[in-house]
Amino acid sequence: MLTRKQLDLLKFIQKRMVKDGVPPSFDEMKEALNLRSKSGIHRLITALEERGFIHRLAHRARAIEIIKMPDGMEGAPSNVVSADFRAPREPAIGAQAGAVPLVGRIAAGTPIEALQHTVDHVTVPQAMLAPSAEHYALEVKGDSMVDAGIHEGDIVVVQRQDAADDGDIVVALVEDQEATLKTLRRNGRVVELHAANPAYEPQRYADAQVKIQGRMVGLIRTY
Repeated sequence: MLTRKQLDLLKFIQKRMVKDGVPPSFDEMKEALNLRSKSGIHRLITALEERGFIHRLAHRARAIEIIKMPDGMEGAPSNVVSADFRAPREPAIGAQAGAVPLVGRIAAGTPIEALQHTVDHVTVPQAMLAPSAEHYALEVKGDSMVDAGIHEGDIVVVQRQDAADDGDIVVALVEDQEATLKTLRRNGRVVELHAANPAYEPQRYADAQVKIQGRMVGLIRTY
């Protein structure tokens, strides 16, 4: 049985993983639960792990898997998983998996040209994939999204769509030539693409210069 704070934290982690594809930071957890220090979050995380609700992946910042949810609550996808995208593995017992095309690299830094043809396929948990939606995967190049838990070499799973909300992590095509992975912000008719790394300044473009190619819904990391 979970305490109220433990349950609140678990639900907050689930919500963020479903929305952004990565867990929240400890600072975001602390703010969401109105705690004074991150030590309280550490204790709650440890309690959830001891009770089998989550699993922390060693030596990886913000790498958390949700193993289960309390009875009567909707299950959550394990959006941070260990997988070999070159040789897809069988899903865990009891899990369902789907395959999405790996179509190239995406820049988490200065935009680079995005490949538009399938070079491989990635096996992902079915819970990452929205029914009736098209998905694809891209290998991350660069370090501008590291504070969002997205590292070079990671595979991001993207739901194809041409619109997104402020705060979504998106694949943005700039001037029909170069693609980048950034957090979307809008300021009037200006599109701002924000990094999650203080070393990078926001990229600002006229609305007509940017086309949304999809929203990130999952992350796969190879060990």
